[in-house]
Amino acid sequence: MLRLELRDISKQYPAVKANDGIHLKVAPGEIHAVLGENGAGKSTLMKIIYGAVRPDSGEILWNGQPVVVRNPHEARRLGISMVFQHFSLFDTLTAAENVWLGLDKTMSLAEVSERIRAVSGQYGLDVDPQRPVHTLSVGERQRVEIVRALLTNPQLLILDEPTSVLTPQAVEKLFVTLRQLAATGCSILYISHKLDEIRALCHHCTVLRGGRVTGEVDPTQETNTSLSRLMIGAEPPQLVHREAHGGEVALAVQGLSLPKSHPFGTTLENIHMELRAGEVLGIAGVSGNGQQELLAALSGEDLRAAPGSIRLFGRDIARHSPRRRRREGLHFVPEERLGRGAVPTMSLAENTLLTRTEAVSPRTGWVRVREVRALAQHLIERFNVKAGGPDAAARSLSGGNLQKFIVGREIDAQPRVLIVAQPTWGVDVGAAAQIRSELLALRDAGCAVLVVSEELDELFEICDRLVVMAQGRVSPAITTSQASVEQIGIWMSGLWPREGAAGPRDNNDKVLHAEA
Repeated sequence: MLRLELRDISKQYPAVKANDGIHLKVAPGEIHAVLGENGAGKSTLMKIIYGAVRPDSGEILWNGQPVVVRNPHEARRLGISMVFQHFSLFDTLTAAENVWLGLDKTMSLAEVSERIRAVSGQYGLDVDPQRPVHTLSVGERQRVEIVRALLTNPQLLILDEPTSVLTPQAVEKLFVTLRQLAATGCSILYISHKLDEIRALCHHCTVLRGGRVTGEVDPTQETNTSLSRLMIGAEPPQLVHREAHGGEVALAVQGLSLPKSHPFGTTLENIHMELRAGEVLGIAGVSGNGQQELLAALSGEDLRAAPGSIRLFGRDIARHSPRRRRREGLHFVPEERLGRGAVPTMSLAENTLLTRTEAVSPRTGWVRVREVRALAQHLIERFNVKAGGPDAAARSLSGGNLQKFIVGREIDAQPRVLIVAQPTWGVDVGAAAQIRSELLALRDAGCAVLVVSEELDELFEICDRLVVMAQGRVSPAITTSQASVEQIGIWMSGLWPREGAAGPRDNNDKVLHAEA
């Protein structure tokens, strides 16, 4: 008997038909990938299964019986759990309180906290149940979502881009967990744009394109190239990464130290870093090690930095506001798309005004609406954003298409320095290649680019130099050509060479720096 069967599922939105007559079968204990480019209809289909969206037509069979899943509560009662790409967490509540809301109330909050500690420890997901969600990075919030789903003991677990901000080590631990769940009979629907993951983990793969099923394959018998061709109809473009010849120092961080701004934050300790014009510098590290705090200081959201500790082309900007920094050429892409990178309910045209003010009259302050809409349309066309036009609400876009719009908005501004966090989070292989290519083109035009990412493959692909953040400190820089994934993985635990320090030594007898 099948665990789940979808028959002729369709869903029409005003601007697009998200699902068009989709058939899908999932057996007990099967890890089933759903693959497709951004906007192919994957997330809509998963939300239909989970009861968050009602289909216009079609039938759902659960354990062989027809069911109507009216809402997520009914889905959870059936045994269906889902981890969303865009998280469904309340910022003002703790991790434990958020998890408790999704469970039956037979357990106390204290018991839920203990179960979170046990499950997170068992699976290596590192969740502090007492931390307020607003203090968590994107990667940490994702762990909360995964732990919440695991605590429901699901018969079907839906994972939408679960590894987008996890380290390679955490991904391996998660895969062990998923294989254990599948061995007990739990079915898993797995959405990811990481083709290596799908080939390594999944038993079966259904491919969507334009809201329709275009193929079903055994991913273990496919290559990344063949899966890409099924998904986007072509092979992803190859990046041309020419050797960089860094110019003048564009952004200098000198002795930056900041106490944590809340009890669950990370203290920044004596950070030194230089970013040069015409290079891409990458920051690697496990989320929650100070990346959020560093980005807030660099973008101007946190103005507590000591005078002289942050300089832009030699000018002290430590106390300059985000708006003033943009005027001086520093643009910023935050890791959170909805809520910080874009206002969900506002149109794409209106969202351009968050960082682009060309269409605002400096004399009167009036917005020239026609110019704003023209700019949004230009970004849609230049970055191949699938949207219903400049008036489409930000929340109506798929995660990957919204990411292309936000990153494109800042690239198109022709910044002198661009800081971008998680540039290709949840983006399909074609769109990821496009964004990375645009970043390299920006670098080649003389812009200094700082990339914060937990995707080591991405950092090695586009960066000229790398540093690692661990426990609020930053490692020395190393050229990408001289680094290895294994070495960066060791540095991510806080162990890196430091001249004249006493401490553990590696196999080459170099002194290593152990962070307390």
